[in-house]
Amino acid sequence: MKFESEVVHAGDRKRRDTAWVPSTTPIHLGTTYLYQSAAQLDRVFGHEEEGFSYSRYANPTNQALEELTTAIEHGFGSLATASGMAALQIAFQTALLDRPRSILAAPSIYGASVMLLDQILSPFGIDVTFVDVYDIEKLERAIAEKKPGCVFTESISNPLLRVAQIDRIAKFANSNGAALVVDSTFATPMLLRPLDLGANIVVHSVTKYLAGHGDVLGGIVITDKQHYEGLRMLSRIVGPVLGPFESYLTMRGIKTLALRFERQCQNAKILADWLAEHPCVDRVYHCSDPKHPDAEAINRLFTPGLFGAILSVEIKDANKDSIMAFMDRLKMIVPGTSLGDVHTLLLYPVMSSHRNVSPKMRERMGIRENLVRIAAGIENPDDIIADLDNALRLC
Repeated sequence: MKFESEVVHAGDRKRRDTAWVPSTTPIHLGTTYLYQSAAQLDRVFGHEEEGFSYSRYANPTNQALEELTTAIEHGFGSLATASGMAALQIAFQTALLDRPRSILAAPSIYGASVMLLDQILSPFGIDVTFVDVYDIEKLERAIAEKKPGCVFTESISNPLLRVAQIDRIAKFANSNGAALVVDSTFATPMLLRPLDLGANIVVHSVTKYLAGHGDVLGGIVITDKQHYEGLRMLSRIVGPVLGPFESYLTMRGIKTLALRFERQCQNAKILADWLAEHPCVDRVYHCSDPKHPDAEAINRLFTPGLFGAILSVEIKDANKDSIMAFMDRLKMIVPGTSLGDVHTLLLYPVMSSHRNVSPKMRERMGIRENLVRIAAGIENPDDIIADLDNALRLC
């Protein structure tokens, strides 16, 4: 099936021993599952027979979502988790199960990911080094020198929208025994599929584009065959699983992903072009920019005609106080701490996503006080532009 059909049909309408089949996956709230005999339950526990025993191990609703995400990411298997950060943590643990306890990570990534690497994993004895993954020669030297167990990057970085050459990174990482973990939340499988490019593990915050309506907190991990059993083993022990109601909502959201994300990408391109000419704007970051530092990777890896639905903007001569005043003048755009919703969202990284990153490190990342991030929604672009223009009028 084509992508637009897969998002609608994968995972749903599995036939069982009944004459009827629900048209959409039911919400299974039970934590414990019974069988006709103890012997059958024993076989299920021992993975000798397909079935469910306890919801920390697997749940029918979660399994349907996992089948759907596995299909659209071209993976071997998936795990639905309670948040995107839970997904990222168990992805790192899976990658390092039988490898050196060291990670090479991209710079200028989501602030909570920096904190996970620097303040959670490092104190547990995992060596973390931040390296410029966009300089392939520098990255190759670092991998050859450090011999890490894992390389980590975002497919599109948050919030400066750098684009990693995932295929080339994967080739060199794998040839040196390292697993490549990719957070592909910003890209979604509509722009690119990291597993097709050689990555080993892909992570999404389903809170964002996959669920798509601001009503789900969750994550998903999709792996290749090599890493799937390790992922499920860790999950059965640690239990960071998504609730079945959230899995149902995520599946429902994914059914409209192709329509929503295409419109959001179109709106983001319109906004980027308009803001680039605005007298109150110093710089616009968007993947459609022909002068983008990663234009070659974008043209080679992205689905033609789509450039993502996120843009970041540096407002001329703005400081924190003037940015806050600008946000207060917005009437339709939502100044919220997320992205991927049907409505346009505007985030101030210094206040939210990168609040806990030190000012010195933010400066090294290129995240300045005058930077805002816009996640385009599905509204009419004229209305988004009018709201931004009104809010920028006092720049």
